[in-house]
Amino acid sequence: MSPESIPAVSHRGLRLTGVAAVALAALVVFVGITTRKMADARLREWTETQAVPVVAVAVPDTRGNRTSLDIPGRLEAYSQAQIYSRVAGYLKEWKADIGTPVKAGQLLAEIDAPDLDQQIMQAQAGVASATANANLSNATLQRGQSLVQSGAVSKQDLDQRSADFANKSGLVKSAQANLDMLRVLEKYKRLVAPFVGLVTARSTDVVALISAGGNGAPLFVVSDTGKLRVYVNVPQNYVPSIKMGTKAQISVPEYPGRNFSAIVEASARSVDFASGTTRMQLVVDNASGELMTGAFANVRLELPHPEVAINVPASALIFDQGGLRVATIGPDNRVVLKPVTIARDLGKVVEIATGLAAEDRVIESPPDGIAQGDLVRIAGAPGSPLEAEAASSKQTPSKPPG
Repeated sequence: MSPESIPAVSHRGLRLTGVAAVALAALVVFVGITTRKMADARLREWTETQAVPVVAVAVPDTRGNRTSLDIPGRLEAYSQAQIYSRVAGYLKEWKADIGTPVKAGQLLAEIDAPDLDQQIMQAQAGVASATANANLSNATLQRGQSLVQSGAVSKQDLDQRSADFANKSGLVKSAQANLDMLRVLEKYKRLVAPFVGLVTARSTDVVALISAGGNGAPLFVVSDTGKLRVYVNVPQNYVPSIKMGTKAQISVPEYPGRNFSAIVEASARSVDFASGTTRMQLVVDNASGELMTGAFANVRLELPHPEVAINVPASALIFDQGGLRVATIGPDNRVVLKPVTIARDLGKVVEIATGLAAEDRVIESPPDGIAQGDLVRIAGAPGSPLEAEAASSKQTPSKPPG
């Protein structure tokens, strides 16, 4: 190669190198711009996806929910008699203490009533005196009747004798009635059980002063504990659901884990304005004597329930200026707000009366501000962006692309 050809070759190489460098730079710029546009597109798509709320959806449960009402109650004897004395005196002796089973007519105690005894003696003397006077008046009348024909006794005198006898006869009846009354009171010196039951209280003792009448505490209390009454106060809104004959379960603290069957027997059919409750009476069998009168009890009433009902979580309810509504999802994944009415509030679950169908897809916990027609994503739906996001989040924390 001649010396003259060396500069020409060098110039061509430099030109080729320059062209290659420019092409490479252009390629880098093109790739960078394209990559940036793709990243911007992915970012916009990610942002739009994140702007669509993700909601959990459930189809309403259509099974009827068995519900019960737990309320406190008080056990009382089916029949209870408070025994007072009808006569004044001193307690001579008592025959039955607390906890003693008694039969009808069984002697509980005897009262010594000396004042009554004296009154009876006086009444007996009064009857004897009145009877003697009546007998004398009758004899006088008989003699007058035999002499009136002869004229020894005038007609007027005979009438007076007849009136006197009638008066004396009335005094006999009055004295006898007074004696009979005291004889009746005398029977009350014996305090007896009015029916088969249990002595649940005794507030007297030997030689205690007894006053006549119902002042103060009763001397004895006899309770029929073969059956017990259970009184409960039922909230007003549950009263229509509890019919006569409704079954209940009763539990008491002294028998943990045990239940006793009871049945609703009566209702006051009125609402107490102070508590807003209705008093109801249940009856429980206590032939074994395990339950005690006056004891606290927890009463569980089984409420009637429909066989088929539409139930949604309580969190699905929306209450705003539009009223009570439930958010459902239409076929296009857009929100449809449906007005509803509640049949029963069961706590975590609400039984819907109207407004929903069994096939509706209900949003379990609608986000704040959700509106009619809003686009939402269903959590866990096949092919949803959420699944891809969840898969990627297992590897790296979720962050915007780019």
